[in-house]
Amino acid sequence: MSACRGSKFWRWFVALAMCLAGHAQLSLAAGQQNILQLPGVSVKGESTPITIILLLTFLTLLPAILLSMTPFVRILIIFHFLRQALGTQTAPTNQTLIGLALFLTYFLMQPVIGAVQKEALAPYEHGKLTALQALERSASPMRTFMLSYTREKDLALFLEMSKQPRPAKPEDLSMSIVIPAYVISELKTGFQIGAVLFLPFLVIDLVTASVTTSVGMFQLPPVVISTPLKILLFVVVDGWNLVIGSLLRSFHV
Repeated sequence: MSACRGSKFWRWFVALAMCLAGHAQLSLAAGQQNILQLPGVSVKGESTPITIILLLTFLTLLPAILLSMTPFVRILIIFHFLRQALGTQTAPTNQTLIGLALFLTYFLMQPVIGAVQKEALAPYEHGKLTALQALERSASPMRTFMLSYTREKDLALFLEMSKQPRPAKPEDLSMSIVIPAYVISELKTGFQIGAVLFLPFLVIDLVTASVTTSVGMFQLPPVVISTPLKILLFVVVDGWNLVIGSLLRSFHV
């Protein structure tokens, strides 16, 4: 079921991209309302220029949405700390880490994508909702997901700064409060996990530096010896499996 929903989401996304590429067709029939025809999508009964503007805006803001409303930030921060702790500098490459972070983000967001598909995109495809109504409905699953991993302290901070009245329940909070609070919470969590990952490799660096200094090897940088040891330890304990497993479990607590 999740795979089906995911395929529908990507089909819808490809349809939007083809719209931007100029493959959208506007059919005007006598006595009928405007129909925006896309591959696999037919939207009726709303202003086509407004719809296209909304779709253009959505695609323009897609990188910001990916960074601020998904686990992508936490995952990428942890990968950065892990690479720095190993001391490999450019291995794995940035493209590899970002690609893995993207696929892990999609893996974690599949339930949310399915909810958005069911509540907003499917009715929108059949012309039952306007673009604005679909956008409003799609915000509910995203808000629920973000609130699950947002600290109350961060929510209270932005609620106080916005001078908005305190809502009866967290689900009533506006996205302008939930999104920055979620980003701050994810940054804090990412740095916490990254610091924990850093500690065992820091111990290896300290021990190596102490040993090389005690035997009089002042001209040999400790990193020359500690880096292979850290990589060997990481491989022996199957580090990638442990890190990815712990990372995914942190979103299912």
